[in-house]
Amino acid sequence: MATHPPVLFEEMAPAALKRVRVLLPLPVGDGYDYALPQGVTATPGQFVRVPLGPREVIGVIWPDTPDETVPDTKLRPVTDVFDAPPLSSDVMAFVDWVAGYTLFSRGVVLRMVMRSGQALASVKPQTGYRLASGAPPPEKMTPQRAAVLAAAPTADAPPLTARALADTAGVSDGVVRGLIKSGALTHLDIDPDPPFLPPDPTRAGRALSPEQQAAAHFLKDLVKTGSYSTTLIDGVTGSGKTEVYLEAIATALEVDPTAQVCMLLPEIGLTLPFLKRIEDRFGAPAAHWHSDVSDKGRRRVWKRVADGSARLVVGARSALFLPYKNLQLIVVDEEHEGAYKQHDGVLYQARDMAVARGALSGFPVILASATPSLETLANVEEGRYGIVHLPSRFGPARLPDTDIVDLRATPPERGEWLSPPVIQAVNDRLERREQSLLYLNRRGYAPVTLCRKCGERMTAPKSDTWLVEHKYSGRLVCHHTGYSIPKPKYCPHCGAEDSLTPCGPGVERVAEEAAARWPQARVEIFSSDTMLGAGAAKSLLKRMTEGEIDILVATQAAAKGHNFPNLTLVAAVDADLGLAGGDLRAAERTFQTLSQVAGRAGRAEKPGLVMLQSYQPDHPVIQSLAAQDRDGFAAAELEGRAGLGFPPYGRLAALILSGDNEARLNETARMLAETVPQAPGLEIWGPAPAPLYRLRGTYRIRFLVKTERGISIQQVLKAWLTEVKMPSSVRTTVDIDPYSFT
Repeated sequence: MATHPPVLFEEMAPAALKRVRVLLPLPVGDGYDYALPQGVTATPGQFVRVPLGPREVIGVIWPDTPDETVPDTKLRPVTDVFDAPPLSSDVMAFVDWVAGYTLFSRGVVLRMVMRSGQALASVKPQTGYRLASGAPPPEKMTPQRAAVLAAAPTADAPPLTARALADTAGVSDGVVRGLIKSGALTHLDIDPDPPFLPPDPTRAGRALSPEQQAAAHFLKDLVKTGSYSTTLIDGVTGSGKTEVYLEAIATALEVDPTAQVCMLLPEIGLTLPFLKRIEDRFGAPAAHWHSDVSDKGRRRVWKRVADGSARLVVGARSALFLPYKNLQLIVVDEEHEGAYKQHDGVLYQARDMAVARGALSGFPVILASATPSLETLANVEEGRYGIVHLPSRFGPARLPDTDIVDLRATPPERGEWLSPPVIQAVNDRLERREQSLLYLNRRGYAPVTLCRKCGERMTAPKSDTWLVEHKYSGRLVCHHTGYSIPKPKYCPHCGAEDSLTPCGPGVERVAEEAAARWPQARVEIFSSDTMLGAGAAKSLLKRMTEGEIDILVATQAAAKGHNFPNLTLVAAVDADLGLAGGDLRAAERTFQTLSQVAGRAGRAEKPGLVMLQSYQPDHPVIQSLAAQDRDGFAAAELEGRAGLGFPPYGRLAALILSGDNEARLNETARMLAETVPQAPGLEIWGPAPAPLYRLRGTYRIRFLVKTERGISIQQVLKAWLTEVKMPSSVRTTVDIDPYSFT
């Protein structure tokens, strides 16, 4: 794909030197100056190959001003300029902004945009076949040959590869090859990364209720203004939020025939059914971007987003960093979800970055949720965000009733986890041939494995993380490090035989109890551990939707975005899970998750029931859920945050030190503690061992920084970190707006 051959520096006349600043997708440096070869022109945003030490690296010409004080003799030449769409000025400005906000280097942020750079490489075209125009039929006609000729594209249709043509006709490759040899089929090159079909925004969507129509008109008017705004669609589960924002998307595509739209979803499991919905609405498939997409598929999406032909993009949080040519609208569905927080690499919150992207480029952003984050509700309250309400479910469906099951009064039988009221409710659903969902956000069979003889708790090597038993696979798994072993027959500490026992329930254990209690029922598990690949999740969701499952035991993988018409009972096995601990967002997250899973019940004509098993029935979260009082819960939680100066009324950042030399790590933490800055409106807590102090042989120490909202927490951190020379053996990570406190 390179258009210019390498040019040696010695061949260049000094007068021909033209300097450019090139940003490289690396964690070091902030751009380097290079010289363009004589006769070569390049502009900011173009991809180039440049020397760096003994190797060559692909980077981007950045709009920074080169350093004219560097002598010409020290400049090395650009060796290639790629014939590829350049990054837009909006994308480059976004990279700069994200780097400044997160305190990660611009090169590391650029790497998220460029990925590996493989999409810039030339790809060999495939060979496709069509019917040869005017060719006589082959002398020897067979049913197999006739099937191929009937399936072969004509001149006005896209060609097919020999393999695809054989599969379509249901014959062997040899039949196709014979027709090629006879001249009945003609060949031509196929682009291995074809453009996406253009969406049709004029296609009619589903019929809208009056509430939906009013919300859609409001959003469509915002889109037509062509300026920045952020608006929350605040709608109960089943109210039809998706249909409302699809109308806004249609308007964006219609107003500007080159506009691109990015729709962010928190999880892959939601992406699969959503893609079909998009295709039905716009008559063309959307480009989808997430971790399950193949390398070939990701290359195609990246290239077509860059050239603008991928106008509809659906993806996980990283889709925000694709090289859009003309992005004009972002939709963040389930905006409250913690999955939008990136916990490795560059640490960012995709919802907040989406809002920043819209503000920088001047286009609307739409957030949607039945349980909005407290940050979003505060922004609405203060007038920064707009809001449209969908307070009732679409059609005849109504919100389910909610009952609290006090486990102190009606406990499960010894060694079991389902209380008598829940068991009776499941019995009732089975008699009526309705479905039940038993919810527990804990994967595997049991969260802890102990030795009955010596009390040894099984942990991952060189880590403080528990090994979770997965009975169906017979393995102990660490969900933090990925470490996995077959369940040992002997305790590794005391050597006792068959002494390792599971403690507490996971979804596998609840499913085992359900299968034993209701042997005639069709019981299945839905969690990330049991869904091996996107196809498995799609198949299970289809069976659940079509009523082929009686009892679904699920983690939060089933809590959002799915519509099961015959599901009338949702029982939270452990509604208290998540309430304990010092996590700032524990109560908020528990309320949101249980509200979302409760929303799966009674989404059609049949009424639904939600049951919350709890040992803390008087807890404010449990009481708010039972009363369906989201606004009351949010108001109380926001008042508590405001009194303490916590987000959204203050700023938080975590400073994490990590290293494999414990003594050096502690010494570095002590030096940082001695230089803690002092200022009004600033508090710094620590150093303290992280709750997961040791992970994969690495020790971790944390500081927590809190400032008033008007103080730049980034400037505080940058000034503080310049006071101490950090040893190379200690890694420093800054997490602005932390979501994880482990």
